[in-house]
Amino acid sequence: MSKRLQVILEDSELREIQKIAKRSRMTVAEWVRQALRSARAGESSGDPALKLEAVRKAVRLEFPTADIGQMLDEIQQGSVETHE
Repeated sequence: MSKRLQVILEDSELREIQKIAKRSRMTVAEWVRQALRSARAGESSGDPALKLEAVRKAVRLEFPTADIGQMLDEIQQGSVETHE
């Protein structure tokens, strides 16, 4: 089921959105829907405590490391050497 959303904008804001939508070859309504979807996608989801715990676990792990330039060179060459 679809619902209607009413948003009050200043005239200048609406004109700018109309121009942007026109340049994008879409209606203002479609442009607004896409902008809202994009904004929603950028919002953090999930429990921050779970995310922090995942970061804490990752920090406790040890992996071979090297200078970034060296690692990139090895990737380009297909090398699989490990460095500690």
